[in-house]
Amino acid sequence: MNIEYEKKLGKNIRFLREKANLTQECLSAQMQINGCDITRSALAKIEVGQRHIYPDELKLFKELLNVSFDELFV
Repeated sequence: MNIEYEKKLGKNIRFLREKANLTQECLSAQMQINGCDITRSALAKIEVGQRHIYPDELKLFKELLNVSFDELFV
């Protein structure tokens, strides 16, 4: 994946998380409850483009942030 694209996607996930008034800790905990093994540290790395995002994570970001895939990939 293109690093610039990953940074843009991560920045957008952070924006959507903050818009939903969720901390990294809260969102990562909700993801863990829903079967996605992600730590707060891993989420922080995603948000700055330092870690790849897996398809199951994308699906949960969409569901937990209550957004469409189009909104994730703006």
